[in-house]
Amino acid sequence: MKKLIGPFSQLITMRNLELRGPIADEKLEVVVNGGIVVDGDKIIDLGDFNILRQKYLDYEVEFIEQEAVAMPGFIDAHTHICFAGDRSQDYALRSSGKTYLEIAQSGGGIWSTVKKTREASLEELVQLTATRAARHLADGVTTIEVKSGYGLNVAEELKILRAIKLARSHLKADLIATCLAAHMKPKDFEGSATKYLQQIAAELFPVLLAENLTKRIDIFVEQSAFLASEAREYLMRAKENGFEITIHADQFTASGSRLAVEFGAVSADHLEVITEEEIRALAASNTVAVALPGSSYGLGIYHMTPARKLLDAGAIVAIASDWNPGSAPMGDLLAQAAMFGIYEKLSAAEVFAALTFRAAKALKLSDRGTIEKGMLADLQLYPLDNYKKILYNQGKIKPFAVYKNGIKVTY
Repeated sequence: MKKLIGPFSQLITMRNLELRGPIADEKLEVVVNGGIVVDGDKIIDLGDFNILRQKYLDYEVEFIEQEAVAMPGFIDAHTHICFAGDRSQDYALRSSGKTYLEIAQSGGGIWSTVKKTREASLEELVQLTATRAARHLADGVTTIEVKSGYGLNVAEELKILRAIKLARSHLKADLIATCLAAHMKPKDFEGSATKYLQQIAAELFPVLLAENLTKRIDIFVEQSAFLASEAREYLMRAKENGFEITIHADQFTASGSRLAVEFGAVSADHLEVITEEEIRALAASNTVAVALPGSSYGLGIYHMTPARKLLDAGAIVAIASDWNPGSAPMGDLLAQAAMFGIYEKLSAAEVFAALTFRAAKALKLSDRGTIEKGMLADLQLYPLDNYKKILYNQGKIKPFAVYKNGIKVTY
């Protein structure tokens, strides 16, 4: 369908901005009384609405009859929304003073979600994933990365990744699957961590490729999960099989981000305890630093990803929700990013870049994240007259309309 959408009080294009480093708000392109011309799922033109209306006389006009700030759909580059059950008991224990490790040792933590997810059927996981993704879409998130990692054996990891693939057929949003079979060594695996990773690489990787379930491999590099020395062989096998690499890095102890740079990972995610040395290494690389403030909020810890230092050093910084049942149950990407921005002293341009084209870089997607000719027509409309009010309201004001591939999918 060929159509003109508008007018918008402000159209925030996010185009012509640097991929890495700081961005001042003055660099944002703000088109007043803007419009977007769509042909099929692509943007073919944009600019002043009245001029576009005269230029495209034969096109259908989809009038926006209220004040609206239009911007690209958000891209959440790190979630764990394919799971069953919840960990509300863990949250209550954390609030009463128990540590993450104490909760895990008493039967909570990741393993409790693994048990509940293993008990769920494929159909149940499809529905749970689709429901959570639909909520994200209503909040303006048009592309959603989804990890496995709550199966922790070949059969159960395949069930989760197949559920993610099937959930796509229920959704308008795009789901990008990632295999996180290396989330932790399962408690019911009798061998070493190295043996577990070898088994996953030997038995799971070929099926992922054969069924086209994912092109992405993730691993949690941490003392409570897998050491860098244990992860190295696994990552080598993943690269030999043509997978893209991403790493849960530097959440509680540093080492994962160095591994990410060494292996040319597309992203290093978390980075709450990253040091100056690792910041310099990431800034000199093409690996995207993905901040996950929701995890800091959910765990009740005071240190967050040092986004300001990373940007000032010249790194590529994205912000993702880490939506999961344990450490980041909120799942509200905009609210998290707005609060993170004020703590880290990020400009609005830096926050929005971290949620759009810089997040797209973390998923190696070059067809979205900005509003310009040739890009997917993924956009969201806020009932506001100025883009600065989006973050000012700290996530309370949501989009009143979301477009995916040029089609209005929420109202």
